Amino acid sequence: MKLENRTARLTILIDPRKKEVFDRLCAGDDQTPSQVVRRLIREYIEHRLGRPWKPGDGIRETLRTKGGT
Repeated sequence: MKLENRTARLTILIDPRKKEVFDRLCAGDDQTPSQVVRRLIREYIEHRLGRPWKPGDGIRETLRTKGGT
């Protein structure tokens, strides 16, 4: 599987208590919060597209198959 470029940054605001629970749950699964968020985003994209998404897919090709452009 082709590795994704990890150059974009996503900044979110979250309740500090929720972040603490999230961090501890991630650590319990031996995953970083970033790994979990990337997986959740990929799952959301694939759910919305109705098909697997590949890192090499361009934005226009990705959205065109769903009728988004």
